[in-house]
Amino acid sequence: MGMKYRRYLAGERIYGCSKCKTHLATIHSMISRAFNGQHGRAYLFEGVVNVVEGEPNDRQMTTGNHTVRDIYCVKCATTLGWKYDRAYESSQRYKEGKYILERNLLVDVQ
Repeated sequence: MGMKYRRYLAGERIYGCSKCKTHLATIHSMISRAFNGQHGRAYLFEGVVNVVEGEPNDRQMTTGNHTVRDIYCVKCATTLGWKYDRAYESSQRYKEGKYILERNLLVDVQ
């Protein structure tokens, strides 16, 4: 396995892992702040960097059944949220391929 290289983001607001401050996403890739995670408020992002995706599994959520993958920080392996692989309700399909990052597991980094 070799050394993992991390991407560094530029922009006016960058979200990072609360444990190790590894860059994850920018404000410009945020789609919505109106989500809830296991630890409180959560944000929906178009794309994130420096994460490792877990195995897919089906979960019953407040908006219906979804196939999701937990996502982990590439540096410290902290669980940060999940990626939507599939939404079974047609009204929720806009989430497919998008990422949830939990607010309590993020910090603003510059």
